[in-house]
Amino acid sequence: MMGFLKPHVTNQGLLDNTPGDPDGYVTRDGMWAAIPWAGKRKGFAIIHNGRQVHDVKTYKQALAYIKKQSKIKTTSSLEEFL
Repeated sequence: MMGFLKPHVTNQGLLDNTPGDPDGYVTRDGMWAAIPWAGKRKGFAIIHNGRQVHDVKTYKQALAYIKKQSKIKTTSSLEEFL
């Protein structure tokens, strides 16, 4: 009888209980997202309604920015007009 064989996992980060930067973040309503990018400067682009509105260096900064901006009450163009 053979002993227990460990499964082969190609992406070890999936099972890591203290992961590094994830693949990104999207709010439940889909209005905000933090998308990682790499190049000269690594970081996260903050996307709101399909447009890049901000960029930050870390995942924690991205979450803090999204949480802060999503709590701010937005006014519609009609409310601004009145």
